[in-house]
Amino acid sequence: MTIRAALFDLDGTLVDSLGDLTDAVNHVREAFSLTLLDEKDVRLKVGRGSRNLIEQILPGFSEFDITHALAMFLDYNRRHLAEKSRLYPGVLNTLHDLVARHIRLAVITNKNEDLCLLLLQDLGIDTLFDCACGGDTYPERKPSPLPLLKIAEKMGVSPQECIMIGDSIHDVESGQRAAMMTIACSWGYGDMAELSGADMIVHAPTELCEAIARICGQQP
Repeated sequence: MTIRAALFDLDGTLVDSLGDLTDAVNHVREAFSLTLLDEKDVRLKVGRGSRNLIEQILPGFSEFDITHALAMFLDYNRRHLAEKSRLYPGVLNTLHDLVARHIRLAVITNKNEDLCLLLLQDLGIDTLFDCACGGDTYPERKPSPLPLLKIAEKMGVSPQECIMIGDSIHDVESGQRAAMMTIACSWGYGDMAELSGADMIVHAPTELCEAIARICGQQP
C-alpha cells in the first residue's frame, strides 16, 4: 500500500486549543448569566463544529439566542484564537518528517474554515499543508466522508492513497466511510472507547511516521 497524503484533524490532534475554546465558551455562558464551565466539561462537547458546541452549552435556548451566541463565540474566538493554543509536543517535527517522506498534508476540521486558516498561520505551520477545509467549506462536515473525498480530489490522490488522522470517532468514521485508512490519536479530546475501530491507535505525535510506515508495509 502507498500512502501519498495524510489528512489531519486540527483541534485535539495537531493543536491543544482547549484553553482558548473554554474561554470562548465561558464568554458566551457569562453573557447568558450561566455558570462557567471548566476545560474537562468543554472537552466533551467539541468536535462537531461551533454551532453544535453552542447548542450544547445553551440547552433549551431559542434559535435566535443560538444564532446570536454563535456570532459572539466566533468573534471572541477569532480575537483570542491562539492565546493559549499550542502544538502538541512532537507535532512540528512529525509534520516536517512526513513532508520529507514526500507525504502531502491537509487539514480537515469541523472548525470554521477562516478560523482554521488563521490558527495554522498563527502557529506557523500553514505552509506545510497543501490545503485545508473547515466545517463550513462544503455542504457536509465530518463524520460525512464528503470533505475527505473533496480534499483527496483537490490533491489529485485517490482515497486509498490517503490516511485520516484524528482524535475523535468523527474522524475515524469519516475516514472509514471515505474508504481511507485511519489512525486515532489518544492524546486528544475523544473518548478512547470510541476509537477502537481505527486501523491503528497512536499515543504520541512522534509515533505517527512509524505507524504510517507500518500501514504501508515498510520499515520506519
